[in-house]
Amino acid sequence: MEEPPKSLAKVKHIILVLSGKGGVGKSSVTTQTALTLVSKGYKVGVLDIDLTGPSIPRMFGLEGKKIHQSSKGWVPVHLSTNLKIMSLGFLINDRGSSVVWRGPKKQAMIKQMLSDVFWDELDYLIIDTPPGTSDEHITIAEELKFANPDGCILVTTPQQISVDDVKKEINFCNKVKFKILGLIENMSGFVCPYCDECTNIFSSDGGMNLCRDLGLRFLGKLPIDPSFNEMIETQGDKEGKTLVDFYKENTSFTRFNDIIQLILDDNLPNRLQNLTL
Repeated sequence: MEEPPKSLAKVKHIILVLSGKGGVGKSSVTTQTALTLVSKGYKVGVLDIDLTGPSIPRMFGLEGKKIHQSSKGWVPVHLSTNLKIMSLGFLINDRGSSVVWRGPKKQAMIKQMLSDVFWDELDYLIIDTPPGTSDEHITIAEELKFANPDGCILVTTPQQISVDDVKKEINFCNKVKFKILGLIENMSGFVCPYCDECTNIFSSDGGMNLCRDLGLRFLGKLPIDPSFNEMIETQGDKEGKTLVDFYKENTSFTRFNDIIQLILDDNLPNRLQNLTL
């Protein structure tokens, strides 16, 4: 009988973050999803399998950290007791290095990262995926076919070109039977750092209109917030505060907390109850 990866044996919920194209803030959404869940007391893991742009170590201030091999598999980097991070970025010397691999090697690495990481007990595993739809996505779907993931958060920007690309991702989710938990319209306006007023510097409502047309749930709008970008770039241990502490004080937290609460209110079943591991 087919089985899910043994590395997921103690992971209660799995959420994938997908986008139709690169540059829409998918890793930012992954980061905020994890930080928000940790702020609520959940044990969270983040798996970064965006092989061509593994930016999660930078988002969490973990560049330069190393992962280790144990008898149970790769040991993720612990940011705190309740937050663990695994990324190909930990295997690359610096952020300027590129991964020039053919498809089969990429697929093999994705399989290894999904099956060989020792997560131990987690409430949520958030998976940051490559942009678009490709062989890598098929590999992800095949590896998680029997893992019963909760579903996907889709990310787009308001512009029509991004909305058109995320339609392909929706089609992919439907074909591989990934449940769509909802869609986030990222970079929807710009928050002034001085008065907190939000201005639409691009078009607006593209993601919301798409959800209305296709009958999907619209999770909300996230404007460009310079204070969040500054927090990521300058994070440090000031006065003993953690990144989660800083995020809870950030203006982005309230908006994203509302989004995560929508998903939590679904009361999605613990995937382990439906699996024989």
